[in-house]
Amino acid sequence: QVQLVESGGGLVQAGGSLRLSCAASGTIFRPYSMGWYRQGPGKQRELVADIRSTSTGNTNYADSVKGRFTISRDGARNTVYLQMNNLKPEDTAVYYCNYKFSSLPYWGQGTQVTVSS
Repeated sequence: QVQLVESGGGLVQAGGSLRLSCAASGTIFRPYSMGWYRQGPGKQRELVADIRSTSTGNTNYADSVKGRFTISRDGARNTVYLQMNNLKPEDTAVYYCNYKFSSLPYWGQGTQVTVSS
């Protein structure tokens, strides 16, 4: 079992910044990917960004956040961070941390991000 503890999120004005953190604990198998998905009102859950645990640390970003969001990791702590800059109202959503090993996903409980215009 893997447990994911999320922190960060909240209310911010458009153009502002927030930082999300997610720490994984329990039985951690490698290599894994960790990242963030989001689900806005009336929308399906979508990938925001993820990062691999390998030495190359390959990352993936949704087109809508490229250039504004940055995902990073602390491998020793099995923690990932999502720095979100220049936030827009359309970024409003519940953000879910995700850990995935061999296509087996684990999810955090989600943290609300609200961007006011």
